[in-house]
Amino acid sequence: MQDGPVSSPLIFVDELAAAVGTGASPTVLDVRWRLGGPPGREEFDRGHVPGSVHVDLDSALAAPAGPRGRHPLPPVEVFEAAMRAAGVSGDRPVVVLDDWAGRAAARAWWLLRFHGHPDVRVLDGGWSAWLASGEAVETGPGDVAPGDFSARPGGMPVVEVDGVLDVGVLVDARDPERYRGEVEPVDPVAGHVPGAVNVPTSINVRADGRFRDPVQLRALYAAEGVTPDADVAAYCGSGVTAAHDVLAMEVAGIRAALWPGSWSEWVADRSRPVATTAD
Repeated sequence: MQDGPVSSPLIFVDELAAAVGTGASPTVLDVRWRLGGPPGREEFDRGHVPGSVHVDLDSALAAPAGPRGRHPLPPVEVFEAAMRAAGVSGDRPVVVLDDWAGRAAARAWWLLRFHGHPDVRVLDGGWSAWLASGEAVETGPGDVAPGDFSARPGGMPVVEVDGVLDVGVLVDARDPERYRGEVEPVDPVAGHVPGAVNVPTSINVRADGRFRDPVQLRALYAAEGVTPDADVAAYCGSGVTAAHDVLAMEVAGIRAALWPGSWSEWVADRSRPVATTAD
């Protein structure tokens, strides 16, 4: 692990493997989860990075669904308690991973950064990359000593529902067909926030699930008007995968706000305007 300020929000398998089991070993959080996918805890028990601990997205990284969206931010005390139970301390680096090209891990990365942790990185390529590299695998429930992390909200920018129409460039991270309003498999209304541009999370990564390099990402986002000096915020369906776009922009050197409530919060009030490609 590196000393001093974190220069990239990503860490690679070889760097993590060299640190695991040593005095420089980070706290490793396994956040395997995906919408409609198998339970992440069962996958974790079958195999995980040695010394890592499973973190449940629904209970630790989100509050119950309601008018603020399907995955609103967890109460500060709930998040702090979950991170302490997972062994997180403020003076020890944290690595988060999943098996969904970083989409769930990005949520954990963002929440830890938002709550003041100074050294959090996402394992590039996640669990698949770890396995493909032939690194050691541990099975069972995992066990870590409690940490002493103190949550201090405000470390990352946030935009609330009443301010999204004032954002300079509002990025919709959902699949193009959902953005266009052609389909909506989860929320009650199809379409997008008027004026939003579409940068789906799939664009952020290569076929192997690893992130594109900073130059490529800067070009992809610049094509939609996103530049380092722009006022930018990202949203998705419920605020989970939007963190993946925020992470990708961070890799590209662009600081973006997250709209936690996202589309599910927007359409909870049917009086709010909705755009589609037919408009």
